[in-house]
Amino acid sequence: MTDPRPTSAFDPANADPAVTGRLVGVLDQLAASPGVRRLRAWAHERLAVAAGERTLDVGSGTGSETQVLAAAVGPGGTAIGLEPHPGLRAVAGQRAAEAGSRARFLDGDALALPLPDADLDAVRCERVLQHLTDPALAVTEMARVLRPGGRAVLLDTDWATFLIHPASPAVRSALATVVQDAAATPDAGRSLAGWLADAGLTVDGVASEVLLHDPRSVTWPLVRGIGVEAVARGLLTEAQCDDLYGELTAAAERGTFHLSVTMFAAAAHRPR
Repeated sequence: MTDPRPTSAFDPANADPAVTGRLVGVLDQLAASPGVRRLRAWAHERLAVAAGERTLDVGSGTGSETQVLAAAVGPGGTAIGLEPHPGLRAVAGQRAAEAGSRARFLDGDALALPLPDADLDAVRCERVLQHLTDPALAVTEMARVLRPGGRAVLLDTDWATFLIHPASPAVRSALATVVQDAAATPDAGRSLAGWLADAGLTVDGVASEVLLHDPRSVTWPLVRGIGVEAVARGLLTEAQCDDLYGELTAAAERGTFHLSVTMFAAAAHRPR
């Protein structure tokens, strides 16, 4: 599951505690997003985990959703969170222990799951495939470890849907390029159902949510970070960025600032 970009904060080699702290902050913020909460609820409903089942959360991050699986399977079941980043894995284990959850967390790679064939009843994977250069292989691995009748749900962002307003067409294009290039597979969201079908699973449903940035509390470090990268790559000039920040600041004051991206989910099962 190694992120192919070694400079990424999600790369397992990047174990700097300060970086881990920022990752946890971002993941917690996303978890609180109404759109993410609705899509996760849809995914858990489709996964329909029952008591006593064996489940896997691929790329479990802080472990919040692995804990949901653990609560559903109960003491007779298994809920494993697979997370290669040591800092996130440690946070997940600590949070589970504090919550009295039976969720457990292992190191591992989505491209070679450390589990035998037909071993699991349910697998979920959220916002991992966008980081992989071969996401189809990861989905094939998830299909491999499912028992006949086993279920899978995938959730991921489609960075090609990134929107920011107000901005001129040229500036929007430059910012979109920066955002999309930050992911190994930027169009992961729209590809989920196809990957599941190609892995031999039967697709049961798809869903999506537009994740809207609150115009009343703009995350300016994020916006400015995208602008700085656009300038560094020669996609925008300093003057263009200054004009952009001015436009966006005025829009935020009026409540008309817009920043959004669409997240998708797909559910499937392994035929009996």
